[in-house]
Amino acid sequence: MTIVTPPATVDEPWPVALLSAKIKGWIDRLGTVWVEGEITQWGISGGTVYGKLKDLAVDSTIGFTIWSSVRAKLPDDLKQGDRVVALLKPNYWVKGGTLTMQVFEMRHVGLGDLLERLERLRQTLRTEGLFDASRKRALPFLPGRIGLITGRDSDAEKDVLRNAQLRWPSVEFRVVHAAVQGDRAAAEVTAAIRELDGDPTVDVIIVARGGGDFQNLLVFSDEALVRAAAACSTPLVSAIGHEADRPLLDDVADLRASTPTDAAKRVVPDVAEELDKVRQVRARLGMRMTTLVSREIDRLEQLRSRPVVANADWIVDSRSEELGRYIGRSHELVQVRLERAADRVDGLRSHLRSLSPQRTLERGYSIAQLPDGSILRDGAAARHGDRLLLTLAKGTVSTTVDGPPSDQATPR
Repeated sequence: MTIVTPPATVDEPWPVALLSAKIKGWIDRLGTVWVEGEITQWGISGGTVYGKLKDLAVDSTIGFTIWSSVRAKLPDDLKQGDRVVALLKPNYWVKGGTLTMQVFEMRHVGLGDLLERLERLRQTLRTEGLFDASRKRALPFLPGRIGLITGRDSDAEKDVLRNAQLRWPSVEFRVVHAAVQGDRAAAEVTAAIRELDGDPTVDVIIVARGGGDFQNLLVFSDEALVRAAAACSTPLVSAIGHEADRPLLDDVADLRASTPTDAAKRVVPDVAEELDKVRQVRARLGMRMTTLVSREIDRLEQLRSRPVVANADWIVDSRSEELGRYIGRSHELVQVRLERAADRVDGLRSHLRSLSPQRTLERGYSIAQLPDGSILRDGAAARHGDRLLLTLAKGTVSTTVDGPPSDQATPR
């Protein structure tokens, strides 16, 4: 049998307990429900978890309670910032007049699918060669200007600027602020990378964030952002600062820094260390030069102590006798050659004389020439009355052909 409670009036109001009981009854009839949201508060007191769950799209938050008996069945890695689905039952506490949600189950939402998609993208980028060490560029020794992409007023920005200026006080930065988590983060970081890459004064780009959980770092595994970083012509340093959950940006960057502070140390040289290196190099150079000069001085002293340099007269003394022998030998050779040449000249002269026409004339022969000057070799060529010129061993005579030509024509 159902007891009907009369409506409350100003004359007959309900007791607070009755109103609370009716609210509790209405809420208890709702039963359990699965909801999705982001954990924005997670605190433990006496083994019980007290937290808040925020809607993913609008500004709406509910509180929840996880009793210790239920918490023992939940994943150990649940924490603030996680995106979860939870089985809740609304619970109205009559004594305090508060509404809370009692959690019976809670788990990460879509984490397995997300990891699978991330791994497929990783394999695709690796197949395209975007992770290859051969395509990574060396950082400049001393960049003229450093481009920094980070959240506004973030600890990462302060760490990079402070440590870089401590190492090299005159270092210059161009800072572009962008969201580093949330829905706008991927697009803003991508645009910032392209903006700094198009600046010819920027020699290296640092993308910095001070760590975070896995889901907050997913923005740095966004495909468009990662491909923009891979296409960047300016050397890029990833300084996300998380060792366990490595975003894809770390793999395509030219250099991965473990923290923003490490990025500043890797990009900017330490002026004190460089000055110390210069001093060490100068000291080594001075020692080597001193050693080289000393060694050359010793070599010169050794050369000067040799007899050939200490007393040059010995060269003339030792070579003069040999030179005298060469001179005497040359005289002998010249004399022999002259004698042989004279003998040859005499032989040629005798031979020439024996063949000379003069020698024939001296033996009593003569040469007869016709009036035209030609030599008379045949008596038939002479006609009666021709005058002939006879050349003798000494002098010439003229004669006239007397009689007809014959084999024994006699000139007179």
